[in-house]
Amino acid sequence: MRSSIAHKVALALLTLVLVVAVAPAHAHEGHDHGAPPPPVSSTIAPRADASSTDFEIVLIARGDKLAVFLDTFRENQPVDGAAIEIDALGSVLTPIADGPGSYSVAAPFLAKPGSYDLAMTVSANGIVDILTATLKIPEESRKPAGGRLFPGIDPATAQEVGARSVSENAPWLIAVALGFLGGVLATTWFGRRRRAIAGLIVSGVLPFAFASDGSAAEPATFAVRDVSQRFADGALFVPKPTQRILGLRTIFTETKPHRGSIELPGRVIPDPNASGLVQASVGGRLVPPAGGFKPLGTRVKTGDILAYVRPPIASADLTTQQQQSRELEQQISVVARKVERFRTIQQVIAKSQLEDAELELKGLQARRANLERANKEPEPLLTPVDGVIAASNAVAGQMAEPNSIIFQIVDPSRLWVEALSFEPQVMSGAAQGLFSGGRAVDLVHVGTGLADRNQSVPIHFAIKSDSAGLRAGQFMTVLATTSDERTGIAVPREAVLRGANGQNIVYEHSNAERFVPREVRIEQLDALRVLIIAGVGPARRIVTQGAELLNQIR
Repeated sequence: MRSSIAHKVALALLTLVLVVAVAPAHAHEGHDHGAPPPPVSSTIAPRADASSTDFEIVLIARGDKLAVFLDTFRENQPVDGAAIEIDALGSVLTPIADGPGSYSVAAPFLAKPGSYDLAMTVSANGIVDILTATLKIPEESRKPAGGRLFPGIDPATAQEVGARSVSENAPWLIAVALGFLGGVLATTWFGRRRRAIAGLIVSGVLPFAFASDGSAAEPATFAVRDVSQRFADGALFVPKPTQRILGLRTIFTETKPHRGSIELPGRVIPDPNASGLVQASVGGRLVPPAGGFKPLGTRVKTGDILAYVRPPIASADLTTQQQQSRELEQQISVVARKVERFRTIQQVIAKSQLEDAELELKGLQARRANLERANKEPEPLLTPVDGVIAASNAVAGQMAEPNSIIFQIVDPSRLWVEALSFEPQVMSGAAQGLFSGGRAVDLVHVGTGLADRNQSVPIHFAIKSDSAGLRAGQFMTVLATTSDERTGIAVPREAVLRGANGQNIVYEHSNAERFVPREVRIEQLDALRVLIIAGVGPARRIVTQGAELLNQIR
């Protein structure tokens, strides 16, 4: 009885001494020893992978079931509707689909540790391929929840060995423990933080050392699950299920010549052949047409009346017009009576005399009508081309100056881009425009000016792609293709990220579930792509879609 108590006391004191001795040192007030490194997950399920030029397959053992993930090799695109047969231990397993590109099948042999050679026959999209892999099930992977701290060692044996070791060295252990404990208590009497931590650790260790029945207690174990993680060299482990959530896609790199491109500042302008200005030829007061002024964005046709301009009449001009009107009235009255006389005696006079009098009367009446019309009828402002009203300066009663722009008509389906170049460039014809929001439009070179415009030369491009939503005056970056060629690997812009050191990086899909960052040197290629000229070679898989999400894994 006393021996058992001595054993327990000795082991308890030894445990306390070891806890205090190996407890991590805490920083004093005003000091910081840095944060501990992030933990690395060690709960990855047993897995195997295989790939060919067409497919990439990942096998994950989950208990007595086998999860299968099938993707295309080059694009990392999940393959749906595939027929898979797995030859294992002389039997054929046929997985069934349970998600996009994911399959599962019962495999009872996975409950036993060992190394299993698997042969997979995949048939999808008219392609038949055979892949082989070896799946290893280690001893630890089949340990049930609540397993022991030391797998493979019987608890009774561990207890017997521990008791015998303590019994043989009990006197020495008690002496060392008491001496060391006295010094520790003196130095840590006021160290509440250390005492609290040591107490928590001891409270967690002692129950393990001594259970109520004297046997070794069993700590809880973690459930097996796949966790994405970043390694010290920057490489990433991303399980296939996580890749599906992030939507990772890749391209297969290829080195070939590409035409060079330059960046030019530009803005959208109306096509001069499909736009026009509505101006007043004379000064006057604006008068709305029937129905009022048309609002912005209204589609109009050639010849539509948009407004009227009523010229003002000065007092002097009005007096002159009134005098001219009275003189015309007098002349018309005289000639009218003359015509009446000639008609009564037309039998005795020449017919030509009557005709001359009638012509003179008609001329005088026309002059009077024109004079009255000049005072009453305003000038109509007509639409010069088909399109929509892009700008309007019309206000009822506003005085319009001669040649002032009242309306601007633009056809939104026919727009140009004007870019400014500060160096003479030879364009190959193709170009692209990139807006700040990421939208890109296809352009074609129309012409290059020779006149100097603020030390720059204007270059015009026509928008060939859908111009819906664009408006005149929008700014953009024009990536114009030149005649020179450069050799490299073209990748989408979203594939290139900014590393922690400021260097451009891309992620290479080196293995089925492994991604490695590669520093690269790039040049602009067009609105949607960049050219990798160093850092990555051909026949590599580079992540394009989801690269930004991949870079957030820590």
